[in-house]
Amino acid sequence: MRRSGLVRHVRGLGAHDHVCWRYGDRDEFLTRLREFLAEGLALGHRVRYVGPGDVGSLVADLRGVEGVDEAMRTGAAEVTPLGATYPVGAVAEPAAQVRVYAEATEAALAAGYTGFRVAADCTPLVRTPEQLAAFARYEHQADHHMADHPFSAMCAYSGAEVDEHAFAQIACMHPSTNTPHPGFRLHAAGDRVTALGGEVDLGNGDLFALALERAEPRARGGRLVLDAAELSFLDHRGLLRLVDHADERGATVVLRTAWPGVATLVDLLGLDVRVENLA
Repeated sequence: MRRSGLVRHVRGLGAHDHVCWRYGDRDEFLTRLREFLAEGLALGHRVRYVGPGDVGSLVADLRGVEGVDEAMRTGAAEVTPLGATYPVGAVAEPAAQVRVYAEATEAALAAGYTGFRVAADCTPLVRTPEQLAAFARYEHQADHHMADHPFSAMCAYSGAEVDEHAFAQIACMHPSTNTPHPGFRLHAAGDRVTALGGEVDLGNGDLFALALERAEPRARGGRLVLDAAELSFLDHRGLLRLVDHADERGATVVLRTAWPGVATLVDLLGLDVRVENLA
């Protein structure tokens, strides 16, 4: 079971979890970093810290993680400068970035670990609008890989450098985050199905449209299926955006949800949407 929704800490996350964390200062980030990776080691995962700086400074950031010296010696723990994994200053290529972590997960499993866990300070990777758009797409694609493989991640962003609007564009592509904004989540549910949770309303409708464009949920057999088990509200504008997205791909929207308001909206608007009631 993946953790979904608002989280207050990074403890207790499992092998498929993906949390977007907005931190206030470096001390807070280091505390969360150490908690997240320490629990990964306790779960038998290979863990990796990716951040700005050289190897020496990254190793120093992990001081306080129990057994980290031995873990570094055996390869259970790794540190990687940000530029060695991501194209700092350039625009990320989402599929290529996902392959990097897919290969690292396979290598960890082949070496006898139970999974692969990464904590990354991604702040320098979303400086420009082009970088932000590409990285949002990457976060969503990476989430689909995590849902089906024992790969978990904490993606951290500095609140002092990444404003709320930019952070929301990234956070909505994660199943869990430590901030209530943007209010909805468009993420992976496993088996290449996209999940929609939270609330879509007038305040975040434009962001929802942008997230749909970037996530590009795929239709199968003429059906665009969304796991909306954790959907708590969807206004008519959001529903129409989903229908338009599906229509452009020659598909019909299928919403699997326990929220009764969807069926009411579909009837009132006369839409060709199939609602599968989970209640």
